[in-house]
Amino acid sequence: MNKKLIPTVLAAALLASGCSLIPSLDKPASPVAAQYPVATEETQQAAADIPWQNFFTDTRLQQLIQTALDNNRDLRVAVLNIAQARALYQIQDAQRFPEVGVSGAASRQRSQITGGYANAFSVGVGIQSWEIDFFGRISSLKEQALAQYLATEEGRKSAQISLVASVANAWLTLQADEELIDISRRTLETREESIKLSKLRLDAGVASELDYRQAQSLTENAKATLAQQLRQRALDVNALTLLLGQTPPAELLTSLQGKRLTDLPVMADVPAGLPSDLMLRRPDLRQAEQTMIAANANIGAARALFYPAISLTASAGFASSELSDLFDSKSKGFTIAPSLYLPIFNAGRNQANLEVAQVQTQIAAAQYEKAIQTAFREVSDALVSRQTLSDQLQSQQAQVEAESARLKLSDLRYKNGVASYLDLLDAQRSLFTLQQAVVQVRLTQLQNQVGLYKALGGGWTDPAPADTVAQAAPTAGKP
Repeated sequence: MNKKLIPTVLAAALLASGCSLIPSLDKPASPVAAQYPVATEETQQAAADIPWQNFFTDTRLQQLIQTALDNNRDLRVAVLNIAQARALYQIQDAQRFPEVGVSGAASRQRSQITGGYANAFSVGVGIQSWEIDFFGRISSLKEQALAQYLATEEGRKSAQISLVASVANAWLTLQADEELIDISRRTLETREESIKLSKLRLDAGVASELDYRQAQSLTENAKATLAQQLRQRALDVNALTLLLGQTPPAELLTSLQGKRLTDLPVMADVPAGLPSDLMLRRPDLRQAEQTMIAANANIGAARALFYPAISLTASAGFASSELSDLFDSKSKGFTIAPSLYLPIFNAGRNQANLEVAQVQTQIAAAQYEKAIQTAFREVSDALVSRQTLSDQLQSQQAQVEAESARLKLSDLRYKNGVASYLDLLDAQRSLFTLQQAVVQVRLTQLQNQVGLYKALGGGWTDPAPADTVAQAAPTAGKP
């Protein structure tokens, strides 16, 4: 046999491989309406193309988000998962090619007939049981690994979106905490003055002890509320610390003191566009799609198990009974040994593997549809909330103004002996509750803006480098 036969056989085997048994994948139709329940304006730039630095205009918040992107452990794990998935894909891709290695052997055996010893020495280059991918089993597994790698990359983007939104919400919550604490402190000061006045009126015999005890009760209530809010602020700082992966800079936390939510820089507005944009722009939807592609590729690998498995073992080198003659030209030789295995009976294992792969594809398709429905709901909820929260905040602010006027009138009427102290206390209690409610509604409104940006897939892009903005203006902000 010609010594050029081995490379010829290898080349033929590589050309023969490539048959694929992966079924065509028909993506499910979008299981949501073509429009959101709340009408939205058209936009030329999707929210996912707006870098978070352009959406969050507060430089302090930008600093915190960047710190979280650099130090958050969950995001670090997501990045490492990408490296792992890439390596697994490379491992699977390498299975398509033969593994070539150097081998050497030496043996000494005694003959049972002559009683003498026989030596055998060999060295060469060879291939050990290389599976020729005639029916696409290995290529199907490679496609599966590739889809899983791409899904992991999309998962990292989705993790970054969640992290950016979480840091922003934590920052807004801390500002709301400061505002609530300021309201409670001012209320407590007012009530402490009120209880002093009630004590003087009680000692002078002008007021009853009931008035004094009611004032005392409201004062203690304000103290309890303040203690609760101080505790909540400490807990929110701890939550932000976990997101950042390190302690927040003290100067940033100090900058919130004495400020209100209305003092924060305004976030950029993001038009919602159409539901079809979500499937192109949201990383979690693309992740679900790649997971479905991976499951579908696994069907091809399961189908290939029903066909013969063809392997090839080959080697070329030197073999001799004497070590001194091992590399002599007469000691040259080669071997080639193809093998074929066709399963006849395995108790239904291959059929079960195929059924598992098919069911997994159906599960992945259902999860893909569910991801689309979830994304549609998140955007719809944010749009509905954006529309109603503004009206709610406006009404509650007007109610606070009315209660403030009521408190002044109640205080005047009480001092003139026209109204009871109970009316004054009720007005104080009602105003305190409404002031806190306004802060909560304003916080919800701001967090809803963050939620809409997140729901539309914003938060994972980075702005284009300064030196390339002019050249790449049409695609600025895109990966």
